Amino acid sequence: MHTLIIVMVGLVLLGLFAYSAHFIGRPAVSTAVKAFIVVWLVISLANLAVGVFRAGYTLLEELPIFALVLGIPAVVALLVLLVRR
Repeated sequence: MHTLIIVMVGLVLLGLFAYSAHFIGRPAVSTAVKAFIVVWLVISLANLAVGVFRAGYTLLEELPIFALVLGIPAVVALLVLLVRR
């Protein structure tokens, strides 16, 4: 359930980045998507660290979750970038 919530937060954050860029202009969407991916990478790494150091999971147990948490919003962000071109 935690993973689903984190992924949904990522999608909402992507929406906020894209929405704010929509008012600036088309080139800003590209910048916003790139900024989102960097910000989301940092948030995903923090989530990974919490899973390993606080929840007691091993790194090998957390890596597939990290891939989902980072990957799903990042792929959607890249799709937004492709659609906006």
